[in-house]
Amino acid sequence: MAYSIAVPVCSELLIKKSRFIGCVQAVPDRAAAQAIVAALRAEHPGAAHVCWALLAGGHSAAVDDGEPGGTAGRPMLDVLRHQDLEGVLATVVRYYGGVRLGAGGLVRAYTDSVAQALKSARKIPLVRLRTLLCAVPYALEGVFRREIDAAGGALLSVQHGEQVELSFSVAEGEAEALMARLNEAGQGRVSWRG
Repeated sequence: MAYSIAVPVCSELLIKKSRFIGCVQAVPDRAAAQAIVAALRAEHPGAAHVCWALLAGGHSAAVDDGEPGGTAGRPMLDVLRHQDLEGVLATVVRYYGGVRLGAGGLVRAYTDSVAQALKSARKIPLVRLRTLLCAVPYALEGVFRREIDAAGGALLSVQHGEQVELSFSVAEGEAEALMARLNEAGQGRVSWRG
């Protein structure tokens, strides 16, 4: 099961005089992540690097921002993947302290920065929704509304024409069972669309 982050969380580490500010937060897509990174650059003009990693909408990104290749973004992304996160941006702002950490030291520093922020983050399970559309006789509208509600579904729209068209979303794991119950209640009078 995939998880997201309820609220943004930040932590700070000092490693050999370098300051690492790690943050994790929920984001819907790459554009939102890039806007957050741009805001961090503006907020921390004296920072040497603003590295980030993203897992959102089936896409991923790992940006080293001037650090040696593979020492910042990729390790941060690995932490997100290891925690089964989705729709999450991890950022680390680094203020250089004058002491070189080496490739191994950088990998540990960026990994630890994200892991430290995740320790105090509250993870929430992501529930994938499926949207369904059906048409039923007017006499069945009340029954269908109750069944959808009982399954934890949400009505998206209701249109009244020759029949009642119901558009609703339900957790992917509940969709097949709900459709079976609705077909049984409709006794062959349910027309599924799209």
